Amino acid sequence: MAVLKPFKGFRPPVEHVKEVASRPYDVLNSKEARAEVEGNPHSFLHVVKPEVDLPEGIDLHSDEVYDKARENINKLIQDGFFVQDHRDLLYVYAQTMSGKTQYGIVGCSSVDDYMHEVIKKHELTRPDKEEDRMNHIRVTNFNAEPVFFAYPDHAGIDAIVQRVIREKPVYDFETGDGVGHHFWIMEQQEDIDVVTDFFDKDIPNTYVADGHHRTAAAALVGNERRKNNPDHTGDEEYNYFLSVNFPASQLTIIDYNRVVTDLNELTTKQFLGELDKGFEVKQIGKEIFKPDAPHVFSMYLEGNWFSLKAKPSTYNDDDPIGCLDVTILSEQVLGPVLNITDLRKSNRIDFVGGIRGLEELKKLVDQGNMEVAFALYPVSMKQLMDIADNDLIMPPKTTWFEPKLRSGLVIHSLD
Repeated sequence: MAVLKPFKGFRPPVEHVKEVASRPYDVLNSKEARAEVEGNPHSFLHVVKPEVDLPEGIDLHSDEVYDKARENINKLIQDGFFVQDHRDLLYVYAQTMSGKTQYGIVGCSSVDDYMHEVIKKHELTRPDKEEDRMNHIRVTNFNAEPVFFAYPDHAGIDAIVQRVIREKPVYDFETGDGVGHHFWIMEQQEDIDVVTDFFDKDIPNTYVADGHHRTAAAALVGNERRKNNPDHTGDEEYNYFLSVNFPASQLTIIDYNRVVTDLNELTTKQFLGELDKGFEVKQIGKEIFKPDAPHVFSMYLEGNWFSLKAKPSTYNDDDPIGCLDVTILSEQVLGPVLNITDLRKSNRIDFVGGIRGLEELKKLVDQGNMEVAFALYPVSMKQLMDIADNDLIMPPKTTWFEPKLRSGLVIHSLD
């Protein structure tokens, strides 16, 4: 069963939370981060993107960058922009986007749960990205950013969350993207004990929704610490890492779309002819067409939108991976027709999160940056959990979760 542990969080004072809280490290590049911190020396981006305080062009994986992160986080604490709670607590972090609110419980997950696959994964991680996040944790001694987990819905946990949120939130603000962020402290020890007990007895697994590299890094650093500590007991804080845990039914996966630079030397007529082998192809026209069901794709080519409905022979709904639309597109179009066989390495394909809308696909093609765009129907949480439960791995760039967690609302010390 899954572990959820309360902890003594470091949090910004209410009057500073909006200036401290930042977007996560992996949704903006260094140039964008430099622009975002301008005039705000207390943004948490100074910790998660510390290169903003160093010369442009610096190696992002140099010791100087990680040392700057440690310096910046310690300064924020020394200057009173983070204050540690006096006892072990759980927290509730809710986000509102487009009229929908999701409620997550903030606590610490267990390194052992990761090592023993109680925490389920659905994506592969890259060693270089793992090492980057591991170095950040090693040097700062903090889990600076939480990982984003889902858990099977549980009425008892929901009831306690609903009781907590009847109180006024400690933090309540909206960011420039229109997302509302609401944060409560779970004050009653009885509530904390009941929630942790529910996880321990009733929640067999948690699932990485977003943050596979952060999860791996946090667990691996914790495991590293225990091996290097001759007096290890298992109770140390490094045995746990920061997570926000949401009921699966509250989460929304949005589409993760593809754009391709060329038609692999095919004419438009030849290309459409190849598509006819695996799809019912219908030209829609100039009006944007969004897929409305699984196995239906949208394609934008030469100023026109097309509907591509996969023929039944191209997929098997009993195969958790084979029935995914990303798999169908790869096996029917990207590989055999466009000769793109490795999505991780090819420079002829790019990926566009559905939060940017299908207008972004149209723009990329109309501007000549790309030749053709494909929009996909999003996978479901049930598909994600089924795949993880079967120890399978989704193809690259399958899921996109929104809204993203805000960084800097609470952090966890490894000591």
